[in-house]
Amino acid sequence: MAVRLPRPHRFDVCAALAGLLGGLLLWGIGLGMRPAEESYVLWPGRWPVLLPLAVMACCEVLRRTTPRAVLLIGTAALTADVMTQGNLVTLLMYTDLVYAAVLYGPPASARRIPWITGLLTVAGTVVPFAVSRRPEGLLIGVIIGAVTFGPAVTGLIVRDHRDAAEAARLRAEQTALLAEMDRVQAVTAERARMARELHDLVANHLSAIAIHSTAALSLNDPVTSQDALTVIRENSVEGLAEMRRLIGILRDGSGDLEPAAAPTLDGLGALVDGARTNGLDVVLDSTHGALPAPVELAAYRIVQESLTNALKHASPGRVTVALTQLDGALVVRVTSPFDGVVDTGPRAPGSGAGLVGMRERVALLQGTFTAGPEDSPDGKVWTVSVTLPILPISEGESA
Repeated sequence: MAVRLPRPHRFDVCAALAGLLGGLLLWGIGLGMRPAEESYVLWPGRWPVLLPLAVMACCEVLRRTTPRAVLLIGTAALTADVMTQGNLVTLLMYTDLVYAAVLYGPPASARRIPWITGLLTVAGTVVPFAVSRRPEGLLIGVIIGAVTFGPAVTGLIVRDHRDAAEAARLRAEQTALLAEMDRVQAVTAERARMARELHDLVANHLSAIAIHSTAALSLNDPVTSQDALTVIRENSVEGLAEMRRLIGILRDGSGDLEPAAAPTLDGLGALVDGARTNGLDVVLDSTHGALPAPVELAAYRIVQESLTNALKHASPGRVTVALTQLDGALVVRVTSPFDGVVDTGPRAPGSGAGLVGMRERVALLQGTFTAGPEDSPDGKVWTVSVTLPILPISEGESA
């Protein structure tokens, strides 16, 4: 299978043509680098100069695609040019090949070429001076350094700058990617938190409205209907007020609405009284000391959602709410009567997000959560059991 070489860069083609035309111009006017009478000019005359010039121009075309190969070929062409009267453009193109070999070649070549050219420069300075004992011998080392070592060092410096710029660009891209990931995670977490808050604040009131409105429509009793309408009005007013407060918070506090303080376990009594008003027979047993604010908020919301679920799903009977602090954790346990039938449907429609929200709150505090039917001395019950570790919570982390 034939191997296709990379296509030459347009700049390299233009540089090769410019070098070839410039060399031909110097050749045409008869301007050489050395007189034909010099002893080391093995190929005198004008025509031998053109061969190294043409080879060097061809190497310029491939200076970027195959830098090491053209440097070796260019070195041979420069050696041949030294044996002729010479052409200044051939020498200049060779310096560009050295520069390109360091800049575009493999990392190993970029490290070795400056060392090799540096040693050649030192040798070209010391050996001629030691042999001739004349100061003019030092000029050979200067010329070798200008033709080889100077371009090699320049290419190394430019390559280091390019590598540093590329590394900085990659770091910037990685930083931007990480920032975008953090933003997406923050938005996702905030949306989940808002969903939990909306569900916990509004679902209880709407469930009570749905249940009592069903009772008012199904019973032909003016007194019962009047009581149901009273409960419906209270829950609708409270739910509307909480919804307005949430909308005000989402609009960056626009208007006169102020964000409400996060509920604490001190408000469990009022929460249980509201559940009793909605028709639940609730017993509260709460024994605990001072708790971190995130733990109190999570426990309150879990009890609130459990009572809402009991209102919608539980069989007639007593609902118990127990909070106990022991072994560095707060244990929340809510039980409600359960007849074991799960396909009759709730008394009020639900989104099914209640258990998901409770599980998310517990996971954020690295606690444990279970919910399901259990056997008890009083019969079948549905139990929500939560254990919340009481640990210092960093500011800004909440359920």
